Amino acid sequence: MSETILVNQQPNEPIIVAKKPTVMEVEPGTYYWCSCGHSSNQPFCNGAHKGTGFKPIAFEITEKKRVALCQCKYTKQAPFCDGYHNNL
Repeated sequence: MSETILVNQQPNEPIIVAKKPTVMEVEPGTYYWCSCGHSSNQPFCNGAHKGTGFKPIAFEITEKKRVALCQCKYTKQAPFCDGYHNNL
């Protein structure tokens, strides 16, 4: 798990967990990506978004593969990293 980086968080903006993606190999299944940055189980949701207005994003993996999951929470291809963290 990465160390959380709090960068001038504004109301209704996610917490930037890290300025790089989490790269991991995942098994087939349904996963829930944390969109708020509050989860202690990054990059996955643990329910810590309750009361924030954020919701986890469900995604399905159909075959074992390596993925890069966004941790800055500003990707336009959620849950996958699109390189937006390079702008932070």
